[in-house]
Amino acid sequence: MNRRDFNALLAGLGLTFGEGRIHHARATTSRVDVFTLRANDWVPNNPDLPVIVYRNALEAGPDREAVYEDLFAHNGWPPQWRNGVYPFHHYHSLGHEVLGFSNGSARLMLGGPKARTVEVRGGDIAVLPAGTGHCNLGSDEDFTVIGAYPPNQSFDILRAAPTAEQRARIHGLPFPKTDPVQGAAGVLAREWHPS
Repeated sequence: MNRRDFNALLAGLGLTFGEGRIHHARATTSRVDVFTLRANDWVPNNPDLPVIVYRNALEAGPDREAVYEDLFAHNGWPPQWRNGVYPFHHYHSLGHEVLGFSNGSARLMLGGPKARTVEVRGGDIAVLPAGTGHCNLGSDEDFTVIGAYPPNQSFDILRAAPTAEQRARIHGLPFPKTDPVQGAAGVLAREWHPS
């Protein structure tokens, strides 16, 4: 068995290696914020699907990115990047997005200019439906984000009103089969419904 398959097996069991010991990779959260964003200026948002923010879902800290990646992959949302959140308003039409905040903290504006300010910190995880505007208003130097998407979905960076084709794509994206944080029986399954 190669290393990747072995790590996938551990993730499937809710375990990962880190710093020479096994860590539990199952998410636990005491608070979940759910809110819907209406269209705002040129940002379409997604009036049918709410934003979901899990608070303190995973342990935060340096070198925790692999734990987030394993959790997302285990729950059917393959991780695609590690970075931050861009400091300009943008949204995606090619996929729903989960952002795992593994370290640091930030003030994000969700929903486009003058919309909703959300404070996030290491341990929080946000699920943004396609079309949701987001922008980093300021963050710690060590702010680290892991981005993941459902299978066969990805991201584009849109900074203007959507075309008719982009709008149709946003509303036509398939629903994820699982919640990226809690799996098949998670909050996403309860909150996201066909319009």
